Amino acid sequence: MLPSVALRPVPSRPPSPSAAPAWWQELAGAWIFYSVLPAWPGVQPRFERIARFGPWIGAVLGGLQALLWALTDGWLPPAAQVALVLVCGISLSGGIHIDGVMDTADGLAAGERALEAMDDSRVGASGVVAFAQWLLLRAAGLFTLAELAPAPLVALALIWAAVWGRLAPLVAIQCFPYLRQASGGTAGFHRQHWRGLGRELLPSLPLLLLLALASGPVGLGGLGGLGLAPALAIPWLLGRRLGGHSGDTYGACVEWCEAVALGVMAVALALA
Repeated sequence: MLPSVALRPVPSRPPSPSAAPAWWQELAGAWIFYSVLPAWPGVQPRFERIARFGPWIGAVLGGLQALLWALTDGWLPPAAQVALVLVCGISLSGGIHIDGVMDTADGLAAGERALEAMDDSRVGASGVVAFAQWLLLRAAGLFTLAELAPAPLVALALIWAAVWGRLAPLVAIQCFPYLRQASGGTAGFHRQHWRGLGRELLPSLPLLLLLALASGPVGLGGLGGLGLAPALAIPWLLGRRLGGHSGDTYGACVEWCEAVALGVMAVALALA
């Protein structure tokens, strides 16, 4: 058994003395919650409706991975590039979603004791296997893209995948109940402050438009949109299997959607 990555605690909402609008404070909260990047100076973060800004944080994290890919292109072999990008992605998020991948796998294997298994701080065999599968799938997608596409296209695919990954939990929150209502849970605030999928998606629409416009010049075209399928299917499959979602499964949705989106884009490019 291996120790689990520690879950990042949910900060309580402090009183806000600043005059910054609520959405700006929640964007600052999303920045802190979903990444290990330095907090913004002069902004009091809020953590009520941060899920709606997850795709923007994903674009930043994916953009940093894309920058690393572009900077190492041509002087590092693809294997080294893939390894560095994988380490970069896990490090930037602090491993918060990887923990969800492993805990969700343990929960799925435990049947009726799913929540109990996901609460266990230790990672079981199913969690280790799930992590290995996720890592191999993500690496295979990147290797295939590196073989078939120029560096700018691979870089943009990394951003697309990171954005789709952070859209997947919005589907989970909208379509399924929160599994830990009785105990509260560390991610219950997402559901508590939910305003409906339409309103929570609004901040992501300009981002998706920008990515679509950027995809044409580098030849990615409609391939970037292929991440929509896993962003819908993965939350639905996990929610149906478990009867709802928790903080662990929200994280699993992020990582599995991101990995599958890379794989789907790579396969589509190979078949084109």
